[in-house]
Amino acid sequence: MSQNILHITNGNALTNYLKELDITGDILTWQEMLCEGPTTRNIDTEEFLTKRKGFLNDFYHIEINEEEFKQELSKLDATEGFSEIILWFEYDLFCHINMLAVIKLLKEKNVQLPLYLVCSGRIKGETQLKGLSELTPEQLFNHYHDKVRLKDSDIELAISLWHIYCGKDHNLFKPYITKKSSFKYLNSCLKAHLKRFPNLKSGLSVLEKNILNIIKEKSIKSKNQLIGYVLNYQGYYGFGDIQILRLIDLLQIFYEEEENKISLNRKGYEALIGNQNYSSEINNNLTFGGVNRLDFSYNDNTNALIKTQLNVN
Repeated sequence: MSQNILHITNGNALTNYLKELDITGDILTWQEMLCEGPTTRNIDTEEFLTKRKGFLNDFYHIEINEEEFKQELSKLDATEGFSEIILWFEYDLFCHINMLAVIKLLKEKNVQLPLYLVCSGRIKGETQLKGLSELTPEQLFNHYHDKVRLKDSDIELAISLWHIYCGKDHNLFKPYITKKSSFKYLNSCLKAHLKRFPNLKSGLSVLEKNILNIIKEKSIKSKNQLIGYVLNYQGYYGFGDIQILRLIDLLQIFYEEEENKISLNRKGYEALIGNQNYSSEINNNLTFGGVNRLDFSYNDNTNALIKTQLNVN
C-alpha cells in the first residue's frame, strides 16, 4: 500500500521549499502567529477566528484571508486518505505555540493518524540555530529522515500546554520546563515565554532589554539595521520583522534617532540599570493567549510571574 502523507508546515517559505525539493505528499500551510494575541482553547470555531482577526488587524493591520484560512483547515476534515501526518516546526517560541495549536486542532478533528515532527535548531558545525527554510537540501532531507514519531504522552503534553496558554495562570508552565518529551526545544521556549513579561525591577522583557543593549553596544545607523541585529540575536523567540519593529517603536522613549545614528538617551541607560520600573510607560499591552502581559511581572530570582497592580492602567 502506497503512503499518502500530509505535511503541515510553519509557513509559505517552507511550503515552497518542500515543493521545490519534490517531497511527496499533500501540504497544509499554517500561517498564524499565536505567540501574540488572544486565543481560545477550541481552534475550529468562529470565536477563535473572530479574536484572531481583530487582534491581527488592530496591532499589525493584517487582514486574515478567511476563505484561504478555512480552505487550508478543511484538509483536516477528510484525513482517511492519509497514512500519517508530519509537522514541520522550528526550535523557537513562535513555532512552538503554533505547533501546540495544530496538535490541539488535530485532537478536535479526532484525527487518529501517526504524528511525526521535523524540528530544526542546532546543526552540527554551525554556531547559530537554524530555521527549516535555512537548511541546505541535504540538511533538510536528513531532518526529514530523522523525524520523530510523537507518543501519546507528547500529544497529551502539547494539549495541556495549549490549555495553559489559553488560560489565566502562565505560572502553570513552570513544572513543564524540566519535563522530558520528544519536543527537544520546548523547555527553552517555555523559559523564554515567561521572560516576555515585564521584569519586576525594570519593567523590560528580556527581548526589550536586549534591544536596548544592542543600541548601547553596536553602532546603529537606522531602524532597519537595528531590526537585523535583533532578528539575529533574539534567541528562542523566532519573531518576524513586524513584531520586532513594533517593539522598537514602543521603546522610543529610551533612544534618540538622528541622521545615521540611533543612541540611548539617559532614560535608556537608567532602564538598563533596572532601578525603576518602566512597564507602564512602555505600555506593551499584548495578550499572550489568555493573559495580558501587563497584569504580571517576571521575578528573575524565582523564575515566576507575580500578579501586580503596578502595570494595570
